[in-house]
Amino acid sequence: MLSKCTWAVLGLTCHIELFTQAHYRQSIDPDGELSELYKDVFLFHWKEESQHAILDELEWQREDAKLSDPQRDQAVTDLIELVAAVDGILQMQSAADVDYFLRVCGRVFSGKEVQQLRDQPITTRVQRRRRCAAICAAVIMPRFALSALTIA
Repeated sequence: MLSKCTWAVLGLTCHIELFTQAHYRQSIDPDGELSELYKDVFLFHWKEESQHAILDELEWQREDAKLSDPQRDQAVTDLIELVAAVDGILQMQSAADVDYFLRVCGRVFSGKEVQQLRDQPITTRVQRRRRCAAICAAVIMPRFALSALTIA
């Protein structure tokens, strides 16, 4: 991350703040079975992230104004590389989730079953869900799209 330009880091930061907001709105707020205290904690986190997103968006625009077209092209490449790095982290987390499941599920799996869990649909589904939650959710949000279009 330290080797990437400020524009890309600000873009990724704004993206992360927006997807945490999307996560709250899509999965926590509408869930009537969650405790009110739990929901309140995440509501206040959502409010804080909303303030951060506004400030980061303004800073991202300020940084964008400094860039030439070739610098902006490189900045977009840097942002894509940062998102790919996040995707790599999500893949590692998915594998760790499978390992955790194997430890706590209450039964012993054969070597073949373990390999199937690691290689087959459950791991792929976990990875896809994480990707959707962490990468796609913010990118498809109108606010992120508007920011990116306004900047670029």
